[in-house]
Amino acid sequence: MEMLLSDKDEIVMSLVHYFITEENYTPIIVKGAKDEIWLENMDGPYRVVRINSNHIHNEEQLKFDILKAKSVLKQIKRKTFSMSMNMLNIFLDMDYKPVEEYKNMDLVSIDKLENVPNNKILASAFKKITTNLSTDRIDIEQLINKTEDVNRKTEKQNKEYENIFKPKKLVITPVIIMTCILYFIYIFIQTKNHLNAQNLLYYGAVQRDYVTSGEWYRLFSCIFIHASILHLLLNMYALYIIGSQMESYIGKIKFLIVFIVSGLIGSLSSVIFSTHVSVGASGAIFGVLGALLYFAYHYRLILGNSLKHDIIPVIIVNLLIGFLIPGVDIMAHVGGLIGGAFTMMAVGVPGKANKRSMINGIICTLLLIGFLSYIVFFYI
Repeated sequence: MEMLLSDKDEIVMSLVHYFITEENYTPIIVKGAKDEIWLENMDGPYRVVRINSNHIHNEEQLKFDILKAKSVLKQIKRKTFSMSMNMLNIFLDMDYKPVEEYKNMDLVSIDKLENVPNNKILASAFKKITTNLSTDRIDIEQLINKTEDVNRKTEKQNKEYENIFKPKKLVITPVIIMTCILYFIYIFIQTKNHLNAQNLLYYGAVQRDYVTSGEWYRLFSCIFIHASILHLLLNMYALYIIGSQMESYIGKIKFLIVFIVSGLIGSLSSVIFSTHVSVGASGAIFGVLGALLYFAYHYRLILGNSLKHDIIPVIIVNLLIGFLIPGVDIMAHVGGLIGGAFTMMAVGVPGKANKRSMINGIICTLLLIGFLSYIVFFYI
């Protein structure tokens, strides 16, 4: 005997199946939300989609329901650092026809599955809904198939997240740390502990006159030179903590590109704003911080607390220290931070990247390097 679902259950199942498998939405767990399904996609036409099976029969009940929805939406906005967030509110059992429009929230009333593709709001926002949403009656076998599709999609996404966030063997971070330590020991021995500006320049420190005269290699070599044991230890500790995390998240090649490119941008910024001798990996480390900030923003539903309580405060505190303590090359830090974010955009956040954002990142990074290089070699 063939068993069919109720009209309301059919709509819920078909919509959930479509949004998860076709539009890459992810379910959100909302406490106290009875007969509601919440889905999110930070890159979707609507960041949040709510499917509401509760009965709405008058204006007062609708306004109370909207108030609850806005309260949940406000929590999601805080967690995801979003200034504004649009929401699609789909009602499956509504007698009352809304007469009021709500800011950043579209209301849709659906009573039959076959009416979904004909809805102007849905068809306009989700182009594939007219062709990829099944409007046939769902029997138990089809329900099982749709449930398995959703489970496979969710399992695949969970595996992607697990692969990104699980600890991995580090290569680039330890190599950079060992290179800095060994080069410091070599310079320390060769100069007999006379780590003055002239000796540091001899071994590759960056300084405006040397760079503008054609010694551009200093823009890279200075990253691996440190002016004292304390300077070395502080930078290597910061690189170990932050670099290990980022290399594990984005992979060896992307991490190396971020480190080198942001270090270059930090060096160029230093040359533009200072005539003093400058050394150290801090510009590149700030670049890794900028990349981590950009990465965490794209995974803010997962890393929201870390973004709020760890990453942003660390960046602010370190920038303030640079402004307050004499002798710190603050512009190298600022340049590295910006360069790291742009470079992360260019290489692409694993699991979140798309060609459009990567092309934008490449263009922004090249324009920034080109602009700074023009100032250094043709303007100063």
